[in-house]
Amino acid sequence: MKIALVVADFNSEFTHPMEKSAREYAADLGIEVSHSIHVPGVYDMAPIVKALLQREEIAGVVMIGAVIKGETSHDEVIAHAIASAALTMSIEFEKPVGLAITGPGMSDEQAEARIPNARRGVDAVRQVARALEELRR
Repeated sequence: MKIALVVADFNSEFTHPMEKSAREYAADLGIEVSHSIHVPGVYDMAPIVKALLQREEIAGVVMIGAVIKGETSHDEVIAHAIASAALTMSIEFEKPVGLAITGPGMSDEQAEARIPNARRGVDAVRQVARALEELRR
């Protein structure tokens, strides 16, 4: 199985270790990470995810990001928008999109503690891709 990672560079002190954790976990599961594409921020992921989902060899995509609480509710707007886009694309392309985006409403300390959560995105893609494969038989 081949998957791709799309990683937000905003809050890279959290997202880059999340990417490393996701890659290590994928390797442990025997999953090949064929692409790891960096984008400026979480909001910028959608067109890259869509392009990857169009590739036949890609079984699914894991979106990796950290949305930290600021002085406004901007974090909530961004997180809700990208989650909605991820779900829409997953349905459109009938491929899993793992949401390994932590937040909104979290502090730096909470983001640090959630670095291992990127593994959940990999696991979700693996399980959904397998279920879809079985349904298509």
